[in-house]
Amino acid sequence: MTDYNKKDAEILVAFGLRMRAYRQQKGISQEELAEQTDLHRTYIGSAERGERNVSLLNICRIAKALDIPVSSLTAD
Repeated sequence: MTDYNKKDAEILVAFGLRMRAYRQQKGISQEELAEQTDLHRTYIGSAERGERNVSLLNICRIAKALDIPVSSLTAD
């Protein structure tokens, strides 16, 4: 796992919390989101915990599956 400085880690955690909130608001499980995005469930879980630096392509996949703009996941 990559070591991130504190500011980078805070960004990843904030992204993950927003991702989880939108997923839960939509009422779907990590498994269902994984299936809709063609990503692995563990990838979704680690992203939600802020343990993964999610690529732009995967952010787009996640936003599309959650039916939200990409900016909703990346807003400050």
